[in-house]
This record gives sequence, C-alpha cells and structure tokens, in this order.
Amino acid sequence: MKKFLAFCLMVVAGLKPGIAQYSPNYEFRGVWVASVSNIDWPSKKTLSVAEQKEEFIRLVEMHKRNGMNALIVQVRPAADALYPSAYEPWSEFLTGKQGQAPVPFYDPLDFMISETHKRGMEFHAWLNPYRAVFNMRNSSIASNHLTKTHPEWFLVYGDKKYFNPGLPQVRQHTVKVVEDLVKRYDIDGIHLDDYFYPYRIAGKEFPDAKEYKRYGNGLSKDEWRRSNCDSIIYDLFTAIRAIKPKLRFGISPFGIWRNKSQDPMGSDTKGGQTNYDDLYADILLWLEKGWIDYVAPQLYWERGHKLADYDVLLEWWNDHAYGKDLYIGHGIYRAGSNAAWRDPNELPEQIRELRTYPTTRGSIYFNSKVFESNPNGWSDSLRNHYYRYPALVPAMPWVDNTVPIQPLVEKLEGNKIKLVYKGEEKIKAFAILVLQPGAEPQFINTQLVQVIPASKTATVDLGSLPDIATGKKIYAITVNPNNNVSQLTEIR
Repeated sequence: MKKFLAFCLMVVAGLKPGIAQYSPNYEFRGVWVASVSNIDWPSKKTLSVAEQKEEFIRLVEMHKRNGMNALIVQVRPAADALYPSAYEPWSEFLTGKQGQAPVPFYDPLDFMISETHKRGMEFHAWLNPYRAVFNMRNSSIASNHLTKTHPEWFLVYGDKKYFNPGLPQVRQHTVKVVEDLVKRYDIDGIHLDDYFYPYRIAGKEFPDAKEYKRYGNGLSKDEWRRSNCDSIIYDLFTAIRAIKPKLRFGISPFGIWRNKSQDPMGSDTKGGQTNYDDLYADILLWLEKGWIDYVAPQLYWERGHKLADYDVLLEWWNDHAYGKDLYIGHGIYRAGSNAAWRDPNELPEQIRELRTYPTTRGSIYFNSKVFESNPNGWSDSLRNHYYRYPALVPAMPWVDNTVPIQPLVEKLEGNKIKLVYKGEEKIKAFAILVLQPGAEPQFINTQLVQVIPASKTATVDLGSLPDIATGKKIYAITVNPNNNVSQLTEIR
C-alpha cells in the first residue's frame, strides 16, 4: 500500500515513475551531539577554549562532508548550561566544575551556532527537561544549582536526581529556560529527548506520592503523570510560538509508544517499557493536538529484531504522525554490537526503506563520535551515495507557507553567474537544481545539487557543479527561513 501511495504522489506531482530523484530535495539529515558525560563534545572536561573550538569545527566539518544539514546539540544536560545563563550554572561537562565559566571567556552556544550556520546547516538546541543530577556519587554540583537553592523541587530515583514533574514551579522554570534560549540565540529548533519520567527501575516506585495526593485531582496516578507531561509540552509550545512562531519544536521519544498487547492502536512489538505506560509521554496526543512540529522516534533496533522490528515500527510511526514531520532516529552507535549491526547493509537498508514512505522526512543519528571511525563504511555510504546531493530541511506548511520571490540571474565572466534576491522578506539561501530529463520545470522534478547560504546575493561557478549537471537544464531558487522555496529561475 505504501509504495502504491508513493506512486500516486509522483503521478499527482507530475514526476514520471521511471524518473526518480537521486535523493529527496527535502530531507532532515541530523546528528545528535551529546555533551553529557562528554560523549561527543567537548570530548573531555579538561579541554582548553581553543581546543574546544577546534574540536567543534572538526565535528561540524565532518558532518557537512557526510551530507548532514542539521546538528542537534545537547546544551542543557542536567539543569546546567553550555552557555551563560541567569537560571542555571555552567555545565561541569564544559569546564570540569559546575558553575565555572570558560577561561578565557566565550559563549560556546553562540560559537557553535555561528560555525554551524556558516556551513549552511541548522542548529537545534537539545534539552533534558527533568534530569538534574546525572550521578549523585560523583557529579559536580555548584552552590547555585537548583538542587541546592530549591531542594524541594527534586526527587531521588536510582543514582540520579530529577525535577519533580508534578510541581507547577518546575514547569514554570523549564519554560523560563527555553524562553531565554529562544529570545537570545539564533537557534533553528528546540529539541527534547526521551527522558520524561525516568525509565523504571525494577522494584522501585518513583517517589511522587505526596505530590500526587496534593495535585492528583481525582485522576489515577498514571493519568496524572501523563497530564504533567502534557502540560509541560503545551506550555513550551505556547511559549516558543509566542516568541518565534516559526521555530521548530520537536521530540525524540523512545521508539515504542505502546505495544499492541496493551492497546489496539499500539505497534506489533513486545517492548518491556513504553512511552505511554512507563515514561508517561503521550506522544500521539501531542502530534494530534499540533503541540510539536516533528517526532523523531529512536528506532535503534535492527530490521527483523524479534521484539522491536525496525520495519514494523517504521510503518507504525508513519501511520501515526498526524500530518507532522517524522524523522527516524538511527542507532549508528550499535555498529558491531551483533550480527545485524556488523552487516554493512543494515543502515543503508534502513534509509532505503524509510524513503519509500512519503510521510517520512528524514533521519537523525546517535551519536556524533561514532562517525569518526566510519563504522562499516557508513560515512562513505552517506557521503558518496545516499547524501551525495544536498537536501533542505523540510518546510513546515502548518506554520508558514509563504513563497519567496525567485532570484534574478546575472551572467558574469566565464562559467560564473550572480544570483540576486530583491524581496523584502529575509531568505536563508539560494539553491541550484538540475531538471530531470523530459520533466516539467517544477521543484518536484529537480535534483538539488548546491545550497549557498546567503541573504541578498551569491556568486556561483557553474563549472564546479556535479557531473549530473552536464547537458541538463539548470535552475536557481531562493529558500526562506522556513525552508519554503521560490519558483524556478532558469540559468541555462
């Protein structure tokens, strides 16, 4: 059925079935960059400022070469910050001691955003909403950390401290942190991961009985906990929209919403824990209500997994996206962990499969550092094949469907041209496209071959375009901040 639907969409769009695109022009290609425990960046607590900057530039250059168009960087790992904040202390993962600013002083977040945007990539700020102390045995805790100034807001579960999701003060504080980020920084999105209520520890109940008694209001405990997560998502959504209405807001949940054995709507899986029943995150409600712009389920299992088959979950999430964007979280970190993940075809097959669904709009990979070793040759596969040609981050028509003014083309010496934008609204880039042979000159019938970050003008050397452009018609477009594209302007 899915392939028949894809065929129908091609026919409606005017794309002949035999003239498929080399790769989608709209596709989210992101990487999670984790700061907690120095997983990705910075790689050590002891790096100097110069070393931190050099390391991040190497990181973003690597992902640019591999064809990525977005970084999702963890800027608030545990009620702390990788940027100067009036609400939370500097992260220990940045300087080695929580509350200690980098010396010489700089703003790491502003630096990372600038370096990412220079390369035409989006920067999404990744936050953990409820984790407060990563490890109670050895985490560095500053005197102004909220666990010290507001100890009544926190609960201990396992070896960690968590914000108590049942307290209104906690939700208010989280909203303030996000509002501050959105107001002060030129970020492209706010991103939350799967850590809402913590994953269950066998034999231990999350200690929120007192808050449930006070705020439960006749709901069952499970319903009350879900309502707390619903409230924080709604509060964040409304706060973000009030400040920057076109900013992307997304969630990356655990890969299983519910099992079919628990709910007829659930997936045909046998997950031991689920979003709905254990983490109290009702992702489908948030999608249905339009409180989030995308969902990126962490489908870290292989194809054919006995309990959580990648293919089964891919189809299920496609059927339950409620018109919002679906990006697939890939567990590239699992390379070499079993027979399936030692197979060089595992990741390419996952990409090929997700591209057969017209509702799936891209991928996010965990985690950044794994790409340095080119596991199973996957960096090569992305760079030379699947992501050989660039892609734009998908537009959000439910937020903005404005069509920018198309560019003007001025001929220069040799093979060079100058692209000129004369509209009043801001744009983020120009792009060069090649028309598929025999097709009508429409965006859907083209292959994107170059994206040039720019605001008003850009110079393009046509001689530097890929071989695919030889002998074919070439067009230019403008791209606005929501990634909407203009009509095509013919270059030759």
